[in-house]
Amino acid sequence: MRARFGALAPVDLAPGVPATLVLGYRTAVRILADPTHFPADPRTWQQKAPAGLPIVAMMSYRPNALRTGDSDHERYRSVTVAALAGADPNSLRTVISRAAVSLINEFCAEGGADLIDRYVTPLVFRVLGELTGCPLDLADRLNPALTSVLDLCNDEDAVTSTETTLAELVAAKRAEPGEDLTSRLIGHPAQLSDDEVVDQLLAIYRVGLEPARDLIANTLLLILTDPRFTTNQVGFAPPTREALEEVLAADPPLAHHSIVYPPLPVLIEDVWLPADQPVLVSPAACHDDPERTAGRHPHHGTNLAWGAGQHACPAQARSITYLLAEEAVDQLLDALPDMRPEFGPDEPAWRPSPFQRALTALRVTFPPTAGMAVL
Repeated sequence: MRARFGALAPVDLAPGVPATLVLGYRTAVRILADPTHFPADPRTWQQKAPAGLPIVAMMSYRPNALRTGDSDHERYRSVTVAALAGADPNSLRTVISRAAVSLINEFCAEGGADLIDRYVTPLVFRVLGELTGCPLDLADRLNPALTSVLDLCNDEDAVTSTETTLAELVAAKRAEPGEDLTSRLIGHPAQLSDDEVVDQLLAIYRVGLEPARDLIANTLLLILTDPRFTTNQVGFAPPTREALEEVLAADPPLAHHSIVYPPLPVLIEDVWLPADQPVLVSPAACHDDPERTAGRHPHHGTNLAWGAGQHACPAQARSITYLLAEEAVDQLLDALPDMRPEFGPDEPAWRPSPFQRALTALRVTFPPTAGMAVL
């Protein structure tokens, strides 16, 4: 695509949904640093987009930090950042560790498992549930509904169930606040309405669940299949953080994101971008841009896997994601050091999605082992 189109490639995200994919690093940074010409609000595009496509529902407007600009964006982002900042890293590490060990104990005696289904997905859901203060009865309804929404199943019942369950969570926390993210969203001086809190929670779940899940899975795939991460010259495997950084640079969980919608035709890199048509950044392509990698390591420099500009992933969210991913990988490798991938003829298989770089399964085998104590 780069050879044919250069830094900006025309694509279809779905039938009847044309877009532009940014392949050039410098071009991506320029676009993401210019919210005036490239705002994230999709409402004008949304009015013209084909009805009934799941991808349109995933890209549609919500009054949250992801889909707004100007003062609305500043308000929603400040509330979300403050709520995330209240998470205690030490307590969170304990939560992740206990949840990881508990899940590993459920399958460690079986000698094999699909890590996506048995470990990665339920772990991320449990941690997000702890962060948001979501009770188990609500989580039991929320988790499958959110999964259906994120899998682009076009399930209106799942969308309704997700919003209803989050509204119940907000009502419960408004009645009895706790030391959790939902309570901090409610108690912020910006005084969000209940509906606004629901929309912030929906954004937090969307960007907190899928990218974290895929980051963990893709990192495990790299470690289990690349000899560089089995041992090094002195007999020790490189740290997990190194594998995480490589995945974020070369195989990021959000393959295409940071969607913006120029309100007027705009000329960039000698290409006219149409008004109100989505423009998406491809971090992996941008990181591999020859203009960027000339004379330097491709994993060094600004990492667009986290976005850039005013809509970049907040530092607090990055810290939580790193902590979750690193702890999840380390706990699993410590418990089952002799894991081996078990691929069928068509595996590893990736979920069809214009946004995610997501495995459908990650099956492994290992010597059966006894469970560990949950501290």
